Order: sequence, then C-alpha cells, then structure tokens
Amino acid sequence: MKKIIEFFKRAFQDMKESARAQHEVDKANFNATRAEARATWEEAKMSPRERQALIQRQREEQILSATKRTAEANERIELVRRVREGNNA
Repeated sequence: MKKIIEFFKRAFQDMKESARAQHEVDKANFNATRAEARATWEEAKMSPRERQALIQRQREEQILSATKRTAEANERIELVRRVREGNNA
C-alpha cells in the first residue's frame, strides 16, 4: 500500500513540475509573439526612406554572416585536406 501511495506522490509531483515548466514555455512564447507584433507595428510606422535604410542594414548583416560562414567552411576544407595529406605521407 505504501508503494502505491509513493507512486502517486511522485506522479503528481512530476505532473506539477511539468505543468510549471510548460507554463514557463507558454509565457516565453507569448512574450516573443507580443514583441514580434510590436516590432511589426513599429516597422509599419516607418517612412519609406527609413524602411529602405533598415532593409539595407539587414542585407549588409546577411552578407557579413554569409561571408563569415564561407570563411569558416573554407577553413574546415583546408583542415581536412591537411589531415588527408598527413595520412597519405
């Protein structure tokens, strides 16, 4: 009988912790959605010139990111080539 009681205590404790964790996830998702809606609203209020500047800045950031990823990939390629050459020697 005691094992059954302990089982249910653990089960209810697990459910309680799971509900608490899910609440945190829901709260974080709600805040993210709210922030995204606010960002969209603020962007909608921008003038065309400001919007173009924002888009250009985003493009520049994407180019920098892609350039960095390309450089990292090239470094990995060179590392593999050096390892292969070392094994063949």
